[in-house]
Amino acid sequence: MTTSPAAAPATPAPPEQRHRTLSSGWRTAIVITGVAAIVLALNKILNLGFFVDYTLLDNAYLYYLAALLVGPVFLFLPAHSKASTDAVPWYDALCYLLSIAVFCYFAFNAHRILSEAWEFLAPTLAVWVAGVGWLLLLEATRRAGGTAVFVVVALISLYPIFAGQMPGPISGLPQPFHTTAAYHFTSSESVLGIPMRAFGELVIGFVMFGAVLQYTGAAQFFNNLAFALFGQVRGGPAKVSIFASGLMGSVSGSVVSNVLTTGVVTIPAMKRTGFQPAYAGGVEACASTGGVLMPPIMGATAFVMAAFLGIPYATVVLAAIVPSLLFYFGLFVQIDGYAAKRGLKGLPRIELPSIKATILEGWQYIFVFVLLVWMLLVLQQEAIAPFYATALLLIINQVWPRHRLSAKRMFELLEGVTKSLAELAALLAGVGLIIGSLSVTGLAGTLANDLVYLAGNNIYVLLVMGAITSFIFGMGMTITACYIFLAIVLAPPLVAAGFDPVAVHLFMMYWGMVSFITPPVALASFVAAGIAGAAPIKVGLQSMRLGSTMYFVPFFFVLNPALIMRGEPIDIVVVVITAFVGIQLIASAFESYLVGFGRLGDGAAGWVSRLLLFAAGMSLALPGGGDMGVSHVQLLMLAAVLAGASLLLAKMTRGPQKQPGAAA
Repeated sequence: MTTSPAAAPATPAPPEQRHRTLSSGWRTAIVITGVAAIVLALNKILNLGFFVDYTLLDNAYLYYLAALLVGPVFLFLPAHSKASTDAVPWYDALCYLLSIAVFCYFAFNAHRILSEAWEFLAPTLAVWVAGVGWLLLLEATRRAGGTAVFVVVALISLYPIFAGQMPGPISGLPQPFHTTAAYHFTSSESVLGIPMRAFGELVIGFVMFGAVLQYTGAAQFFNNLAFALFGQVRGGPAKVSIFASGLMGSVSGSVVSNVLTTGVVTIPAMKRTGFQPAYAGGVEACASTGGVLMPPIMGATAFVMAAFLGIPYATVVLAAIVPSLLFYFGLFVQIDGYAAKRGLKGLPRIELPSIKATILEGWQYIFVFVLLVWMLLVLQQEAIAPFYATALLLIINQVWPRHRLSAKRMFELLEGVTKSLAELAALLAGVGLIIGSLSVTGLAGTLANDLVYLAGNNIYVLLVMGAITSFIFGMGMTITACYIFLAIVLAPPLVAAGFDPVAVHLFMMYWGMVSFITPPVALASFVAAGIAGAAPIKVGLQSMRLGSTMYFVPFFFVLNPALIMRGEPIDIVVVVITAFVGIQLIASAFESYLVGFGRLGDGAAGWVSRLLLFAAGMSLALPGGGDMGVSHVQLLMLAAVLAGASLLLAKMTRGPQKQPGAAA
């Protein structure tokens, strides 16, 4: 077999350019703090009892975790693009040490914080330490999350001081500076709020698992398996992208790193087999974005969602299955239609890894995911599942010599894990400041009522407002940060309007993700454009078309939660089946190609035929019952009429053509 993109060596994605190249001493310091954080988490989550005759309070645990993980951000992320990239300046070293000192101070006083109610009666020293910590955390958030996140967090964290001077809808109970600073760092609603608690109790294990996956042979195995299974069929490399990016995105939770990891393999392969550069970039951008919506892991956001809702993680996974499959199904249908119209074939078999050889080389990694899914969904042990899966992954990796880690590679693995943990910890602790500000002023409750009032009690207007709000905030934040903010501000009015809480939270997550493929930001599309060598705006527009399912499916499952497996069994079956058929028609209309029928024609008649087929697909995909007020039978009859008119018009106006084969 000749060397091909599918058979590339297993290496993690290259570190981002914004990461500083550290000396061995600083790298060792980062690894030590990372290992200490993981040991601390293992002790807490698995109740190992490392601290003999000492009870580690929950708030002390989170303070120590922040002390170990927030500080390293100042070491490997420079203050700005022109800062030193090969040496740690004195001010970054000082910030690193100060951040450790601040959080350790509060950890040492964890018991006093609870017993003496420091959130409103903190001593003077604690207020000053909190003020220093506030500044440090804002800077760490800026470096980890970017300027847009920093501006939002900084302004809202200061809001309590000026809450009394704000206009009616956003006014709140004002608090002096010393109370605000102390509340941010000593209450359980701000820096140590839901985001940081979810990180310390759930997310930390999955971030570690995703990072370890990149440094072992598991990532290469699943990438090669995707090429072996789908590489030869029509549009094969694009279909490989769906499989590979969906899997990696679910684990990593990072859209951009997903594009950089799998896109460097799939995009060149797509271009080689005839896909236009902009189309190839759009496929990868959509596939990588959808990975964060894909069970069983769904990145870090799903665990934060479970914490907000107070429900088992398995419930979130069950609800997310059908919408995520609909998204990828729509993408698959469009890819297949594009390839069929242009006669695009897959890669030559000689350039693809053998299915047999691939399975023989990496079958053992399947057990890692079997263990992970079994512990998540059957045992419902989501807190400890990633630690066991990571341990099994490392054991397998060391037993099989092909990808065995040397001491140097193990050091690099630990460094990579620590950096991933540190960036997310800084971001989540910083976003917690938003929760604290809304909590201490009482704005969280009043803002929800104001949104309902502005919508005029019209649930459809409220949904559209919610979608627009989610999209806007998604443009400037990571998906986890965006979701947390929306869960605080937007979820209460939507739930108060009578919508299912799980559907509401998934709705916000989906519309927060839309910005990754929608200009003007379209971060996933623009990163993919760089790999594809195409104009970013063209990739963005292709991404919007290919990922069209993401725009309207959230409205469907909010209006009828049967689409997220919540309701009567017969209603769930009917809604899910009609949704898949409807998505096929919609995707076929976008691509102007229907499997079993062929092209839908060209010119004005072709456009009319596509519009009719799109309307038929929407009629089928719309969930009958629920809040729609239209029955399944009525929608089915309307869809049949529209689809029949579409195909009849297409058949009458198009010329003779070769009957296409079935989808590959």
